Amino acid sequence: MLYRTIRRPRIWLLGLLSLVTLGIISACSPNPTILTNSLAPTNNVLKSNSAKAFEFNMVPSSPAIKACLPNAKGHVDITPGVNNDELKISVSGLAPNTGFALFVIEIPNSPFGVAWYQTDMTTDSKGSGSATVRGILDVETFSLSLGGPTTTFKPTHQYHLGLWFGDPNTPFKLGCEPGAKKPIVTPFDGDQVAGVQVLNTSNFPNNAGPLSKAHR
Repeated sequence: MLYRTIRRPRIWLLGLLSLVTLGIISACSPNPTILTNSLAPTNNVLKSNSAKAFEFNMVPSSPAIKACLPNAKGHVDITPGVNNDELKISVSGLAPNTGFALFVIEIPNSPFGVAWYQTDMTTDSKGSGSATVRGILDVETFSLSLGGPTTTFKPTHQYHLGLWFGDPNTPFKLGCEPGAKKPIVTPFDGDQVAGVQVLNTSNFPNNAGPLSKAHR
């Protein structure tokens, strides 16, 4: 009986010491919540990840285009980025093996306002094509001229897109210019000798083109 009386307090004391030791170890260990928070992304990363892609369609520029290219259509995806944006245009139903020029423009139809030459694109044998560009292609897109040898104008937003035939002879041969005696020549290409506009964003209001809907 004396042996049991002495042994039981020793067992209890050993258990108490174990609990105290575990408490000290736990207090000195890194807080898992703090570790998790230290690895969390910064506000800038969260902002860029929260940006949503914006997409829209381009439509035939005129009844004449609808008649000569009844399946002509375009689709545009804009993916906003931290410093600039990515724009991808895909077209189909256009003239096969043909060069086109894409412009960012102030208004979708003639006289188009301020225009900015963005990229060339060539269709395949089926009349489909695509191009991808990077730049400021969102609600902040604008041009200005503070003066110089040509003209002066205040900051002007360009929120629309227009696609032109690179060669004026192509739409003329396709019958896209009914009543014309010779090809209609426009300046919307690198050599400034282009055909008529084939697709645009006139499915949006003049003062609220699709680029105004894209935000970074």
